[in-house]
Amino acid sequence: MGLFRRQDDRRSRARRRRAEEADLDSLLALVAETLGYEHTFARDGSSMLLTGPRTITVRLVGLRREAARRPREDWPALASEHLSRAASGDALDVCDLAQVRPLLRTRVLLEDDLSASGLGDPTRLIGRHLTPELVEILTVGYGGKVRPVRPEEAFCWPIPPGQALDLAVANALADERLTAAPLDLGGVTVTKLTGFTAAAAAHLHGLDAYLRVPRDGVLVALPYPGQLIAHPVDGLSVVRAIERMRLYAHRVYSDHPEGLSPQVYWWRDSRLTRIPAEFTRHKGQVKLVVTPPPEFARLLAAMASRRPA
Repeated sequence: MGLFRRQDDRRSRARRRRAEEADLDSLLALVAETLGYEHTFARDGSSMLLTGPRTITVRLVGLRREAARRPREDWPALASEHLSRAASGDALDVCDLAQVRPLLRTRVLLEDDLSASGLGDPTRLIGRHLTPELVEILTVGYGGKVRPVRPEEAFCWPIPPGQALDLAVANALADERLTAAPLDLGGVTVTKLTGFTAAAAAHLHGLDAYLRVPRDGVLVALPYPGQLIAHPVDGLSVVRAIERMRLYAHRVYSDHPEGLSPQVYWWRDSRLTRIPAEFTRHKGQVKLVVTPPPEFARLLAAMASRRPA
């Protein structure tokens, strides 16, 4: 009896998938007609041919995957955006990884700023969290023509989204070498790394090309997308470095039109951890209160115990 139930369940799921695909195809057909195109679906449903003002083959594998994980009320907008983009006249087919591989990059934003940055619905992006508040998103294009990669495009590729993000980081590292210069922050010397693109954060993965990276990692700040400042974690001097870097990052972040983050982070073993440091007012004076995360606090304690008496 269990075998028959499993077979019935599989048949039921298959019928449901076919019904969903038929509904999505109806939406795609309606959008195609609205755009002035006749259409023909491939037998396996993996693409559709549009004929009209131009002849276009539109890949649908990624769109079907994205539709399957979203509520049906989102499908009309998905279908419209996908076909409108294909019919826009842009020769770049982002569903073709071989074509867009060299154009993939990443951009880091505060999660709270995603909607305000004109990127639309955050669920319509491919990305990952570097910290709870910093998100690294996948983009395509170069110069003034850069936009986020949409899930239905990335789902066409033979690699998972995480691997695509790693590929984009590698592209950014190969594409631009940042300008490195020492910066004196009130007695603490840090390395300031500046670039012409918005991908400075990608160079976290290549910091050893610019400064010494000890076993305990590096303090970093990302005041705006084109700048990164760094200081090795190599002794108790990091306590003062955190304070100086936080003040600098706050000032640059506040003054720059594309400010990214006023915070200081700890980069170690390819992980980014925020070191909370907030301004408080006490008896008319403003103070900076640093609250290191537990792992970093243990590291400071170990450094103090190793310090000569």
